[in-house]
Amino acid sequence: MMNHAIRLLVLLAALVSPAVAAAEPPKLRLIDPADAVLLMLDHQTGLFQTVKDISLQELRTNATVLAKGAVLAKVPVITTASEPNGPNGPLMPELHEAAPGAIYVGRKGEISAWENADFVKTVKGTGRKTLIMAGVWTSVCVVFPAIQAKAEGYDVYAVIDASGDMSQMASQVSLARLVQAGVVPITTNAVVGEFQRTWNRPDAAKFAELYATFAPHYRAAIESFQKAHEVGGKK
Repeated sequence: MMNHAIRLLVLLAALVSPAVAAAEPPKLRLIDPADAVLLMLDHQTGLFQTVKDISLQELRTNATVLAKGAVLAKVPVITTASEPNGPNGPLMPELHEAAPGAIYVGRKGEISAWENADFVKTVKGTGRKTLIMAGVWTSVCVVFPAIQAKAEGYDVYAVIDASGDMSQMASQVSLARLVQAGVVPITTNAVVGEFQRTWNRPDAAKFAELYATFAPHYRAAIESFQKAHEVGGKK
């Protein structure tokens, strides 16, 4: 009951806040992989232990799928951590395993990645204007740079289910704040789908494997389809 009440309050705040009217509305179009860059912010193993709004398995899986999808779509991947030698811990290793060409930018303690000159320089060096962000915590490591980049004219997407926060309330309030700022909330499967765009491509099977990774029921559908074809071919 409490979660429903919180959700209603957050949505009402997003609807009536003057910030909504003042914010530049997001462009209504699908992500163009040729103009996009994936920013994976502070997916650190110490911070993972504080995440309560999504299961750790889902968070790690979705973050890894995002990185793999970016590689398939030839979208640059940039990772960062504020202080990997402190209690927040190192980055989850799956990110660079999934995207070996990803660029890591270490920060000097800045909480917002957008306040680190090297990070911003690396993003601008891609020449791309569509930023897809995910991180831990959503309320800080995603919200801060998302709002700052949006204010500088970037199109910004926040991948909510590849991010995590300390509570459902923190996640819901963050979502409202992102929308107020004109940032587009999105999910992992939508990003992968917008990267892919068509099944008529040579790497379609690799995209199917990504869907099956974060959606076990989809894997079951694929297995049933394959088995039906095998049985049908024997008749």
